[in-house]
Amino acid sequence: MRYTITGDNLQFVNVQLEPGEGFQSVAGAMRYMTGNVTMEAKLEGGLLKGISRSLTGASMFLVKFSSLGGTGVVGLGGPAPGKIVDVDVGESTWIVQKTGFLGSQPDVVMEMAFQKKFGAMLFGGEGFVLQRLKGSGIAFIAACGDFHIVDLKPGEKYKVSTSNAVAWQESVSYDISSAGNIKTALFGGEGLFVTTLTGPGKVIIQSMTLEGLAAALIPYLPKNSGN
Repeated sequence: MRYTITGDNLQFVNVQLEPGEGFQSVAGAMRYMTGNVTMEAKLEGGLLKGISRSLTGASMFLVKFSSLGGTGVVGLGGPAPGKIVDVDVGESTWIVQKTGFLGSQPDVVMEMAFQKKFGAMLFGGEGFVLQRLKGSGIAFIAACGDFHIVDLKPGEKYKVSTSNAVAWQESVSYDISSAGNIKTALFGGEGLFVTTLTGPGKVIIQSMTLEGLAAALIPYLPKNSGN
């Protein structure tokens, strides 16, 4: 499978499929496809697997793409202004924020993952349920804002603002810690806690969350005059 990621903050992933190659995505991700590409929604893994995918923010059904009679192209886009990044799941299992999985080669398995620590579940900003990408092949992750990718050394720590951790390799530990003293917690704008990621492994950090984007737009939305 060959592919390119094009655009700046409203990106496409353009997947080139040869006959016999397959690709899968979450429902609603397809933006275009050539005329010789077929798509079919499948309840991959059965009903229970479909329900578990829906709990992670992905679709219950996965959309399967294949090419007939020559090379075909499928274009996918994310649900909000932001970036798309490719990860090799064969090299490492990845933990991804809810709704982050966009699509992958067929041998990648997306399943539900749970927070391992109660504090991270309550205050880490990602909630109780995350996504786990395992198996083999290339997967694509989409999220709001720009991306900063860090390869943490063993024991190296990054403290990340709540919800800004998009994805990390499973070798990275994930926890919460205090944002600082009471004054910093109250007036620093980051809340009481920040996410602490400890290496080794790669971490993908986003510059803006979808919730932050929505909150920034609220003052500019039209208001009902209320007759």
